[in-house]
Amino acid sequence: MGVDYYKLLQAERGAKDEDLKKAYRKLAMKWHPDKNPSRKKEAEAKFKEISEAYEVLSDPQKRAIYDQYGEEGLKGQPPPSPGGGSSGFSSGNSAGFHFSPRSADEIFSEFFGFTNPFSGGGGTGEAGGSGGGARFSKGLFGEDIFGAFQGNGGGGGEASSYASSPRKGPPIERKLVCSLEDLYKGTTKKMKISRDVINSNGRPTSVEEILTIDIKPGWKKGTKITFPEKGNEQRNMIPSDIIFVIEERPHGIFKRDGNDLVVIQKVSLLEALTGYTVQLTSLDGRALTFPVSYIVGPDHEEVVRGEGMPIAKDPSRKGNLRIRFQIRFPTRLTQEQKAGIKSLLAS
Repeated sequence: MGVDYYKLLQAERGAKDEDLKKAYRKLAMKWHPDKNPSRKKEAEAKFKEISEAYEVLSDPQKRAIYDQYGEEGLKGQPPPSPGGGSSGFSSGNSAGFHFSPRSADEIFSEFFGFTNPFSGGGGTGEAGGSGGGARFSKGLFGEDIFGAFQGNGGGGGEASSYASSPRKGPPIERKLVCSLEDLYKGTTKKMKISRDVINSNGRPTSVEEILTIDIKPGWKKGTKITFPEKGNEQRNMIPSDIIFVIEERPHGIFKRDGNDLVVIQKVSLLEALTGYTVQLTSLDGRALTFPVSYIVGPDHEEVVRGEGMPIAKDPSRKGNLRIRFQIRFPTRLTQEQKAGIKSLLAS
């Protein structure tokens, strides 16, 4: 029969699926190359054999062919006859079937779910991740996964519970840059993501989705919008949440301070002494005019009620607009100008 997969997994020929899972779990954790750095070549060979055995016996079609025809039947070859004559092998029983073992790391990844949940990653607005070739010595949260399987002979009790219970991947955060106008008026943004989902054959397939985000008036930097379980789907793992975090793009005129808006107005000394009219365009496009008829002192701030940012909890209310004046003093004066100022101020 060639390789005895049941013997490799230390399982009975009539073993049920759950028995095979327990056997593979125990042996894969024991012989994983990262667990055996001092005898890596031996561990790699054992790990590959164990994984191949589990892949065959956990698949009903492959197991049926193996039970009837052995390893040769799986690989499309008639088994040798003990008497040297016809083996009695009917090629029709496995016609069109040829078994090519997958990598041991891929089988381990599907069983335990310890891989990075995002791969790829595109341009602006796409949720992505880094790399797809994650090592298996560390889990998604950075813990030593082998440590969790110690204490029960590597196979039962707490270990079985740990591996069989679905775990949720860590949240994936992405910045969502918004203009100050967006946060003042509110808007809708559509973000395209690419994610892996498990198809009907149990294989990951890439799909694209559009996530709609309704930006509310008054939202601030750091506001988080969560899309539950929109990360990659994997066996034995609950998909990660995708979280968009509001980032505010700097504005050319206004600066936000909580619910207030701050604007700097530079005025000449003459305007500060004789009067000035502030002219602005609001974030929603309205023309704003504020005459200042009094003398403006250095670092003076004019407060206009209700012309700031909307308050997120009650958008009908707004903060204040704070106009800060900066006085431009002349760099030089003629003797006649000096004399005129002295005469004016002395009176």
